[in-house]
Amino acid sequence: MDFQLKTLTVAQAAAEKSDVLIVLAGSAPIVSKDPLSVLAASARKAGDLPDKAGKLLSLYRPEGVLAGRVVLAAIGDGKPASVRSGVAAAVNAAKAQPARRVTLVFAQPADGPAVAAAVIAAAEASYVYTTTKPKAEPRSIRQLTIGVADAGAVSQPFDEARATVRGIELAKEWGNRPANHATPTLLGEAAKELGKLPNIKCEVLGPKEVEKLGMGSFAAVAQGSAQPLRFIVLRYHGAPKSQAPVVLVGKGITFDTGGVSLKPAAEMDEMKFDMCGAASVLGTFRALGDIQPAINVVGLIPSCENMNDGRAVKPGDVVTSMSGQTIEVLNTDAEGRLILCDALTYAKRFEPAAVIDIATLTGACVIALGGVRSGLFSSDDTLAAALEAAGEASQDRCWRMPLDDDYAEGLKSNFADVANIAGRAGGAITAAKFLQRFASDFAWAHLDIAGTAWKSGAAKGSTGRPVGLLVSYLMGRVGSTGAEDGTQGAKAGAKTGAKTKVGKKAGKSAAAPAGKTRTEK
Repeated sequence: MDFQLKTLTVAQAAAEKSDVLIVLAGSAPIVSKDPLSVLAASARKAGDLPDKAGKLLSLYRPEGVLAGRVVLAAIGDGKPASVRSGVAAAVNAAKAQPARRVTLVFAQPADGPAVAAAVIAAAEASYVYTTTKPKAEPRSIRQLTIGVADAGAVSQPFDEARATVRGIELAKEWGNRPANHATPTLLGEAAKELGKLPNIKCEVLGPKEVEKLGMGSFAAVAQGSAQPLRFIVLRYHGAPKSQAPVVLVGKGITFDTGGVSLKPAAEMDEMKFDMCGAASVLGTFRALGDIQPAINVVGLIPSCENMNDGRAVKPGDVVTSMSGQTIEVLNTDAEGRLILCDALTYAKRFEPAAVIDIATLTGACVIALGGVRSGLFSSDDTLAAALEAAGEASQDRCWRMPLDDDYAEGLKSNFADVANIAGRAGGAITAAKFLQRFASDFAWAHLDIAGTAWKSGAAKGSTGRPVGLLVSYLMGRVGSTGAEDGTQGAKAGAKTGAKTKVGKKAGKSAAAPAGKTRTEK
């Protein structure tokens, strides 16, 4: 979808050529005296347009408006969360009948975060997956113009939000693809496409290179599949090489049967989403390619299938990780941590400022937090605070969970340095404690996105999370010299937009034309 930003009053928006005009009305007084503003104020006073965000009033061909349809949408207090609710409801109403061009105007002053929220909400509400549905109707809204009182004042947050949308939709694309259309090899090809964007380089390693690196834990998970593993290394260089990079590590299990510890058949199809951590890394790099911020970022994606054949790893097997630590595999469905631990060890060579792994890791995290917030675990308080602030700023929220050493007791093994799973209690925490063993040399955080990476039921599909959180965090680091500045930077970026130069010529997208079985036990 093509987003445009213009300086428009409600009266000027009424003269714009569009199929639908959406007027966002907050609870603050509407002072303009043009006919449409007066109508919105009257509707609100009469109770026909309640202040609650998401409430709508639709009009057909009102006098003095060029658009055939008008949707008055309440955005309550005008804060990002309320704007998202109002815009989502209005865009859903607009697309009920085919609309190619939509104009969306704020009836009151809007700041950068509100405009960014409108961009992301409009994209989310209009998104359509079509790659393996050749007869599906594509996204009907092709152009959306956002009108504000002063476009120049919010142009940077707007541009960053537009880039974030491209990243989110790339993550959705690869998350939504069936596993036979998103193999480790194809994921590697998508990463290579990102390598064509400015300042991004890509390297894809295969089984021989992984074996040479000593990634025995990663290789063990892959050995039961006919699909060869891939280890993807993405590098974004936007700052001098002397600046330590942030390393993002995304779990890339392109399909997870559970291995010998087989998952229940019901909803196993959703295990194509087990690579959403990897998809979020791809999406974040897609956004970086447009924004071109002055930071360095590395993306690591260990990718394979967790399948069964005569060579598959078995419960009780002991494997040797890249770190040299041996691991007793008590449950083959706890495979994500087995591939991530080798990637975390590999991350050390970059002497990172911080390492963040992103994974659809545990069903226990779904029980704890549902689909609202991602689970956040971190060994570094400043890094954790920065990620929490970025989550709030982007409306892609997370919640910090504990990492007390007592939780690691269940990971003890009589036959290896560590077991890959503990008991049922605190399963999301014990999984994080396992990963922490391999992340002691740097500031580290783990995002468990098992509850937030996709939706089930009638709305089944990838959410693209946590691309928004990651982009917000990285933009907050622009200009900082180390992880100690992360929290302050994230807050400043949320308020004013990070000081970056968004690429005017966007690179080509790596996407194609544009009781749950929740991952590990």
